[in-house]
Amino acid sequence: MNYQNLRKKMVDEQIVARGIRDRRLIDVLYKIERHRFVPQESRSSSYGDFPLPIGGEQTISQPYMVALMTACLSLKGDERVLEIGTGSGYQTAILAELSKEVYSVERIESLAKRAQELLRELGYANIKIKIGDGTLGWSEEAPFERIIVTAANSDIPPPLIEQLKEEGIMVIPLGDRFSQILTVVKKTKDQIIKTEICSCVFVPLIGKYGF
Repeated sequence: MNYQNLRKKMVDEQIVARGIRDRRLIDVLYKIERHRFVPQESRSSSYGDFPLPIGGEQTISQPYMVALMTACLSLKGDERVLEIGTGSGYQTAILAELSKEVYSVERIESLAKRAQELLRELGYANIKIKIGDGTLGWSEEAPFERIIVTAANSDIPPPLIEQLKEEGIMVIPLGDRFSQILTVVKKTKDQIIKTEICSCVFVPLIGKYGF
């Protein structure tokens, strides 16, 4: 199977054709081998326009949603990013290519260890992964210029607001367990500004401040 051709087709037809214009992001999506991040039995579908199961009742998100969430972070390259939900590690790798450092929290130990092993094998030295409750963030490493939450919640967990740097950006799906709105959150000195992007469906965020 020619994964390189499938990857190019994915980026051209699912990402660029839908309006993603960030050149750095597009180049990274051409580069990263998405099939490495999905279970062996699903590799033939790894560049399809849909999420895929990765074990532990979790999924690797649809390629377009990964690209959209990343684009919404407006990464310049010098940010420290907190990722809630390491999952397969695919989003983590993209963030690592586009930012200075990535701190990723995953509650499911088997997923965290698998992602950590693969990311190390791929040569990423700017990623730290912790097993724990993502709704609590990673206070020891805070504050963060960017936060991305790859699971749905009814509201923004208070620790994540606290750990987001002033003028920072957070991307999070907000809603109920069955449907959400992808939301961009900007933290200023005086207020939290929310901008709704589009409808989406994510697995629920589990933890003290989750479902």
